[in-house]
Amino acid sequence: MIRFSLICERDHEFEAWFRSNDDFETQNKRGFVDCPHCGSKKIAKGLMAPAVSTSRRQEKMALAMNAKQQQLMAEMRALSEKVKENADYVGDKFADEARKIHFGESESRGIYGEASLDEVKGLAEDGVPFLPMPTLPDDHN
Repeated sequence: MIRFSLICERDHEFEAWFRSNDDFETQNKRGFVDCPHCGSKKIAKGLMAPAVSTSRRQEKMALAMNAKQQQLMAEMRALSEKVKENADYVGDKFADEARKIHFGESESRGIYGEASLDEVKGLAEDGVPFLPMPTLPDDHN
């Protein structure tokens, strides 16, 4: 995960996490990135300093979050856990299985897994409904 410093057309600064630079660019072009302050969809990357993730740095990050941010992070984590408890993990076969469910070739059920950017684009083009699950900063520790 990469944390980007972002800025909207009205000079509101904020941060957001993305899997990669390509992930940010794709989401931004599709209008999925917006300013949490004003809702603007004209977003650019701001200046960033590289950072190395350590457990001490993660502790500082948790302390730096205000109560509302901590609450939102906890809610996103709870949502992610609920999806994992109530859906089938299909791994890197997500796109294939989502398509089979959508077209009635497989039983209708909740699934989650991984998909490449090209697979995600293909699902969107085919009209297959899906939502990305948030990958939170400490999920890979």
